[in-house]
Amino acid sequence: MSSCSELLLWKGVHARGANAHEFAWSGQLTPLQQKASEELLSSVNQNQSHLLHAVCGAGKTELLFPSIFQCLKQGKRVCVAAPRTDVILELFPRFQKVFPQTTIHALYGGAPDQQGFAELILATTHQLYRFEQAFDVVFVDEADAFPYYADETLQRAVKKAAKQDAAIHYVTATPTKSLQTTNQSVLSRRYHGHDLPVPRFDSLWGYARQLNKGKVPSKLQQWIEEKTKNNIPFLVFLPTIEMLENFPGDLARVHAEHPDRKELVMQLREKKIPGLLTTTILERGITIENVHVAVVGAEQKIFTSSALIQISGRVGRSFQYPTGDIVFFHHGISREMDKAQAAIEGWNRS
Repeated sequence: MSSCSELLLWKGVHARGANAHEFAWSGQLTPLQQKASEELLSSVNQNQSHLLHAVCGAGKTELLFPSIFQCLKQGKRVCVAAPRTDVILELFPRFQKVFPQTTIHALYGGAPDQQGFAELILATTHQLYRFEQAFDVVFVDEADAFPYYADETLQRAVKKAAKQDAAIHYVTATPTKSLQTTNQSVLSRRYHGHDLPVPRFDSLWGYARQLNKGKVPSKLQQWIEEKTKNNIPFLVFLPTIEMLENFPGDLARVHAEHPDRKELVMQLREKKIPGLLTTTILERGITIENVHVAVVGAEQKIFTSSALIQISGRVGRSFQYPTGDIVFFHHGISREMDKAQAAIEGWNRS
C-alpha cells in the first residue's frame, strides 16, 4: 500500500455471493474440540467477541469451520486474517478443500490477481488496510504474532475492515493480556490426545564465536547429521539473519524476505531437502509431519517464551508422529526458556 494506491468505496447495497455453499469436511472433532467449537459458534451467533485459547496442534483451524459455514449460509462475508504470510499459505488449500463451492481469495504480499467476488477472504493483517466495513465476521488467527500485536495501525486496520458492529474473534496458543475477552474457550490437549513434546535444554558454549569462524559446533553438527541419516525432517532456528546467512555448509535457509520461502517449505514437507535453517519467521503457521526442531541461541532476546512455545509446537503435530525432539541449544539458560518449558509442562498436566 502507498499513498498513490487506488481505493474504491462502494456506497450501494452490500454485494452478496451467489454460491450455494458446501461443507466438505469429513473429519471428526474430539469432545473437547466440539465443546470449544460450539462455544465459538454461540459467540458468533450473538455477535460477541470470542477468544479461542488452544495449545499448538489442538486443531484450532478445524474448530472455525462450523462457524464459518454458518456465516456463509447466512450470506455473510467472512475474513480470516493472520499476521504472517506463511499462515495464509498454509490455510488457503485447506479452506478450498472444505468449502469447494465458495469463492475464496488469499491476499498477501505478492499474491496473484484473483477473480470474482470473494465471500471468504484469507488475508495477512497488512492487507486489511485495503478494506473498510467490508466484513460481517472477522477471525484473527495467531493474534499475538509479530507485527500485529506490536503495531496499533494493524489492529486499527482489522477493526476498520469489519463492519461497524461486527465482532472480532481471536485464535492463538499464546494470547497476550490485551486479547482477553469475556467469552473464551480453552483447549488444553492436542487433537490426537498425546502430550506436547517438552523442550530439553542443551549447552552450546561459545556457539556464536565458533559460527563466526565458519565452524558448526560439534553438538549441533551431530544433531543435524543424526536427523539427516534417519531421514527425519528438521528445522534449525537461529536468532539473526546474519547468523543464518553465514551458517557454514549448504543447508537451505529462509527468512522473512527470502523470495523462495514458500517453495523451500514445500520441499521440506515433501522430503526433497533434509532440513531448513530459519529465523523466527517459521515459528508458527506451518505443519510438517514428523519434523524435529533445534533452537540455536535460545537464551537470546528474540526468543521470548511465547516464541519458544510456538516453535516447540511445530513438533509432534501428526497423529502418526505425536512425539519428536525439540532442543534449546544455549549459552546460559534464560528466564524465558524456563517459562516456555514450564508452560508446556503445565498444559500436559491439565
